Amino acid sequence: MDVRRWLARQEPQWQQLERLLQKAEKQGLKNLTGREVQELSGLYRMVAADLARAQARQIGPGVMDQLKNLTLRGYAQIYQGGRRPAWRSVREFVMWGFPTVVQETLGFTVLATLIFLIGGGIGWWYTWQDPEFMSLVIPPEIIDIVQEKGKLWIGSIVGREPLASSDIMQNNISVTFTTFAGGLSAGVLTLYILWVNGLHIAAIATLVGQNKLAYPFWAFVFPHGALELPAIFLAGGAGLLLARAVVFPGQYQRISALKLYGRQAIQLMFGVVPMLLIAGGIEGFFSPSPLVPAPVKYLVGISLLWGLLLYLRRRRP
Repeated sequence: MDVRRWLARQEPQWQQLERLLQKAEKQGLKNLTGREVQELSGLYRMVAADLARAQARQIGPGVMDQLKNLTLRGYAQIYQGGRRPAWRSVREFVMWGFPTVVQETLGFTVLATLIFLIGGGIGWWYTWQDPEFMSLVIPPEIIDIVQEKGKLWIGSIVGREPLASSDIMQNNISVTFTTFAGGLSAGVLTLYILWVNGLHIAAIATLVGQNKLAYPFWAFVFPHGALELPAIFLAGGAGLLLARAVVFPGQYQRISALKLYGRQAIQLMFGVVPMLLIAGGIEGFFSPSPLVPAPVKYLVGISLLWGLLLYLRRRRP
């Protein structure tokens, strides 16, 4: 190992850890942003590995003392943060942690949303231009119900709400976690799932629009879709974070980048799962209910979406 080159490459990261530790020691770990806490954790692990390398190669005492100091101080800060009661950590995450990580990773969520919308645009165009295309992406039984019977297929949920809700939750969680884990394929699987989902939803929307069923269809979709679709976009953003670590690790080694960006991605998924559970309950019990007027469903959907956006805009005081 070329010691001089190694020192020149690693010292800027040691200095960054020093700055973060000074801020944490002066202001408290809770006053660091979510991004800073994640960076502190990643740099601490990197410095601990650098200390082991320095000890193995018997690098000068000045470097050894610096790394030992950083490692001990980093351990103290991270261990101190980990001693908080579980309920307090959960409360902190719900109140501030999730909105903060969503804001810090917003660019990835926006990109995931754009891929979904591109798939939707393609699905709408081809379904509108070529009726045969819809048979490739929409189950034939749904096409028959809409075209032949002139009604939606959602009546099958009524009467079996608990089972339907459970099935919906399991399916949604499975899709979103596959979207998230797809980031490890350099993002290829994540992008494909987002694109296909956009294509599928747009094709169905076009089908019901052509058969004058758009109003009841969107009345069904709005209440649960206000949470379900943003959850899919956030899961897509989490997958793209993993893809960034795999494809563009930047100044970090790939494994360090995966730890750093993977921590953010996992935090996103911690927030996504409750959104999916709530959306599944709404889709199973509320959205298909014939007792709830369509205007009320639209109002509930818009209110949920607006409330979600306000929540995700929260900033730590």
